Amino acid sequence: MNDNNKLETISNLFEGNEIRSVWDSEKEEYYFSVVDVIKALTDSNIPKRYWSDLKRKLTEEGSQLYENIVQLKIKSQKDGKSYLTDTLDTKGILRLIETIPSSKAEPFKLWLAQMGNDRINEIFDPEIAINRAIDYYRSRGYDDKWIEARLKGILDRKKLTDVWKENGIKQNYEYAILTNEIYQSWSGMKASEYKEYKNIRKESLRDNMTDVEVALTDLGEIATRELAKKHRPQGLKANRKIARAGGEVAKTARNDLEQKLGESIISRKNALNYKYLEENKKLDSENDTNEES
Repeated sequence: MNDNNKLETISNLFEGNEIRSVWDSEKEEYYFSVVDVIKALTDSNIPKRYWSDLKRKLTEEGSQLYENIVQLKIKSQKDGKSYLTDTLDTKGILRLIETIPSSKAEPFKLWLAQMGNDRINEIFDPEIAINRAIDYYRSRGYDDKWIEARLKGILDRKKLTDVWKENGIKQNYEYAILTNEIYQSWSGMKASEYKEYKNIRKESLRDNMTDVEVALTDLGEIATRELAKKHRPQGLKANRKIARAGGEVAKTARNDLEQKLGESIISRKNALNYKYLEENKKLDSENDTNEES
């Protein structure tokens, strides 16, 4: 994990309290400092002691939350050195909030309850989820033509994964490998590398592509789907070969367009209205210490 970590400080979260976090680009997941969250959501003068007591209680209860704690080195707010710090991913932090008996945590608990209620309603009426997605895209400035194409692209992607499933692909990591074969073939980058190139993280890659990039991605996936339906490869190795061939169809189209344009169609542009701040300076080994006191 360490080689793929990027340290980041998230400000203006939890009513302006600073919550330190680590971004794991390999897993595409944030890990948040537990002590910082507790400090923001309780009246404790010593949040580290509060967490120590709570952690002991969770251990005694056999809580799965305790088992999900990950110790990562995060820069101290006091002296700028890095210390091993208990962290949890987003799901873990939300579960942690549910265990904290504090009035400051109540708004978050109400929000979680509302989110759960919304998801249950969407199970009974999936159109609610679709309308929510449309409203979200409109609020971000996407026009209805783009939204229509995006929803169609989601359906086309589902058709591809259905064919992969018929061809013996079952595990999530296998779908990720095949998707990367398509991206790598036409763009020269895996999906994670493409995201890094555009300076995005958990955000959808397609939502941050130009229309040309989206069209080439769709072409690669549609070509892969048709080839997979025709040849019916079985297993990961055979399907990787087909996925690579589908990506090459999009690569041919890319090369032809770029030759006529005289420039690359791969863009660093994204649709974010914010920027991630990277800490390029590596921490010195002498600053790497045990858990912050």
